[in-house]
Amino acid sequence: MSYKTLITEIDTEDGFAVIQMNRPESLNALCEEMMSELSAAFDRFEADDAVHCIILTGSKKAFSGGADVKEIQAKTFPQSYYEDFITRNWERAARTRKPLIAAVGGYAIGGGCELAMMCDMILAADNARFGQPEIRLGVMPGAGGTQRMARAIGKSKAMELCLTGRMMEAVEAERCGLISRIVPADDLMDEARDLARTIALMPRAAAMMTKEAINAAFETPLAQGIQFERRLFHSLFATDDQKEGMKAYVEKRTAHFRDR
Repeated sequence: MSYKTLITEIDTEDGFAVIQMNRPESLNALCEEMMSELSAAFDRFEADDAVHCIILTGSKKAFSGGADVKEIQAKTFPQSYYEDFITRNWERAARTRKPLIAAVGGYAIGGGCELAMMCDMILAADNARFGQPEIRLGVMPGAGGTQRMARAIGKSKAMELCLTGRMMEAVEAERCGLISRIVPADDLMDEARDLARTIALMPRAAAMMTKEAINAAFETPLAQGIQFERRLFHSLFATDDQKEGMKAYVEKRTAHFRDR
């Protein structure tokens, strides 16, 4: 399948897909067409049994510079409300059930930072920069920036970034917990592929349920979250992969998972 604003590929041997945002002339600005194509690409890879993990990336210069301001500057409140701007096609990344890696090089600001935070983990190049500069445009983050950032890095740091529009570099982002780790810019995609390859080797049910349980930690009280985790843990004893994994451990051999 072809897209106007994306480049996609599937590594069927290693079980992962790559989605590359491809609007280099605008720092991968998140226009209506791109967000609709992203939603379609996520739908496609979620339905593909050969894909166990997804990588979302941009270019070395920019993961994404945020919303396409030229496209949205004339919007009115009624128009934004009635068309359900952002909710309608921006949130698809946050609803993926398969593990989703953001491989971020260069700028991830505004909606680009929000899109990265919708992913399950952020692998950042050493030239990555993150921020929510919407206040400098007379607005505020509208795709989860105030909520996901506060949960990821805490109230004080989120307040500073959102109220000043300051950008932070990769070292600071790693220090405050926004990203998982930093890699050299030239090695970003190799490292992302290695990470996706490792995740794709894991039993699918266990990987998807682990993702679901960790995400539930942001939505539920501790006791309820632990109960949810416990029930998912119990349910994995109904899978063939649990039997194979534990048998292989006892027999001191490599497990061969079949996603059953």
